Amino acid sequence: MLLLQALFWLSLGAIVYHHAVFPVLLRALARRRGTRPAPPALATDALPNITVVIPAYQEAGFIAAKLADCAALDYPRHRLKVIVACDGCTDGTERRAAEALATPACAGLDVEIRAFPLNRGKVAVLNDVIGALPPGIVALTDVSASLSVDALRRAAAHFTNPAVGVVAGTYALRQAGSAGEAGYWRYQTAIKADEAAVAAPIGVHGAFYLFRRELWRPLPADTINDDVILPMAIVADGAEAVYDRAMVATEEERTQRAQEFRRRVRIASGNVQQALRLWRLGDPRRPRLAFVFLSGKALRAFAPLLLGVMFASNLALAFSGPVLYRLLLLGQVAFYLLALAAIARPAANWPRAMRFAGYFVEGHGAGLVGAMRQLSGRDKGRWSRAAESTGAMDEDYVHPLVRIGKRAFDIIVALAAFLVLAIAFVPVALAIKLTSKGPIFYRQIRVGRSTATHTDLFYLFKFRTMYVDAEARTGPVWATANDPRITPVGRFMRKTRIDELPQAINVLKGDMSIVGPRPERPAFFQKLEKEIPFYTERTHGLRPGITGLAQVNQGYDGSIEDVRSKVGYDHAYAMRLLDPWDWFKTDVWIILRTFSVMVLGKGQ
Repeated sequence: MLLLQALFWLSLGAIVYHHAVFPVLLRALARRRGTRPAPPALATDALPNITVVIPAYQEAGFIAAKLADCAALDYPRHRLKVIVACDGCTDGTERRAAEALATPACAGLDVEIRAFPLNRGKVAVLNDVIGALPPGIVALTDVSASLSVDALRRAAAHFTNPAVGVVAGTYALRQAGSAGEAGYWRYQTAIKADEAAVAAPIGVHGAFYLFRRELWRPLPADTINDDVILPMAIVADGAEAVYDRAMVATEEERTQRAQEFRRRVRIASGNVQQALRLWRLGDPRRPRLAFVFLSGKALRAFAPLLLGVMFASNLALAFSGPVLYRLLLLGQVAFYLLALAAIARPAANWPRAMRFAGYFVEGHGAGLVGAMRQLSGRDKGRWSRAAESTGAMDEDYVHPLVRIGKRAFDIIVALAAFLVLAIAFVPVALAIKLTSKGPIFYRQIRVGRSTATHTDLFYLFKFRTMYVDAEARTGPVWATANDPRITPVGRFMRKTRIDELPQAINVLKGDMSIVGPRPERPAFFQKLEKEIPFYTERTHGLRPGITGLAQVNQGYDGSIEDVRSKVGYDHAYAMRLLDPWDWFKTDVWIILRTFSVMVLGKGQ
């Protein structure tokens, strides 16, 4: 009991401190120290050489505008070099860049286009390009970001201080993907300004920042948030970092809602990675920097896990502790329900508090996914454009929130089904043994989830409903009405779907889902793949289910035409997984229909 109470109050205290206390303390300290005065502008002949590196992957639609933006910067052309590093682009990015350089807008701009033949990831490109540069000032900028015209001149003035190793600009969105995203970035820019006033910005906006090449060290190949690891490794070595809010990088590409969630998952995975790799920022010999790092980025990385600990410990205490814990649990449940409503209907005119709850929960949900991906070693630092659906976590079309909710739903329902299985096991086992010879359980190979590179096979568990060696003479055939292979008890179990209960084991193992396409036998799969268009795609990125839209609408397969009809249902169900609210409504409806089949004995 004492351990649970300690876990609850420590996790609650850490969450409140990070989200409410730390920002107030940071703001107060920043005001006390004041803003670093801007250095005087440098004369043109005193400006240093700057190399602007633009990593690019599939950026044909933006690269021309980016080069025109570089040409418009107020910086002498003979002091400025631009390198466009194309990481195995296949969409014509290099060609579009070359065409842009031939226009009057880019006349005289010193640009080198480096086309790497293979897509290896952003970190590999940065290591190759930066590693070959001589000492001097290097600027990194995104293709989709436009820069304020005086950004390079302001940065050059900051570098006159030899202690400064990193100079970062602020970040603005031309058009936010949501009100929550806009508010999030306003908060982030304010926090970074306060961090810089107290010690240093913990991480920079990757859209635009600069550093001294001689202080740079190659990045580990699996680095995710390079805009944190790269500059903060320089700060950890003793250099200073400047955050200049008058240097603005404006994001020109609008992020869609699903892309926003995926980006936050990746950032969250990187947060855990950088918290572990940048531990030197917590050195107590630099107390202001340690305070900012440990209270901000480091605690942020593990906040989703703390929220989980807080809820789990509160749930346990609600059943055994004082009434206070039941009230706190009710408060947590109410908060999460309001948040889920706001997430499910983002376009609705919810009160501001509900919109905040939705963005908070969605953000930490992404954080939990990202943290688990990082701690399990699934993220390897590969990068892609935000608008693409081929990022590190995008194994298929399923919305990330649906993926989380679906797996959580599977585990909860499977545990409940496992309890029913434990209760029903003895009478069902006796009925099977007394009416036919053979084992109680039946194990059969089925085709599971498919990906771009492989298809899973697994053993499906069921209560035996057929006589032993029922297919010894016929081979694999579909079930029919009044099938002679089925035992009398098996017929009852099939009608009530009791025979499916052992599949709770498959769900808990991760082979199956509660709701999904029917898992087919390999003997039928190869034939159906040839006979039915898009048959294989029905389980792409999706676990087969105990029940599903096709199963509750059509029942067991008796012919290829039955399967052909079911494929339509399976693809219709897959479309529901694009939106969390559509998925939730559909799965609830399928579960209710399944219960009606079981109660009314409509199975075959």
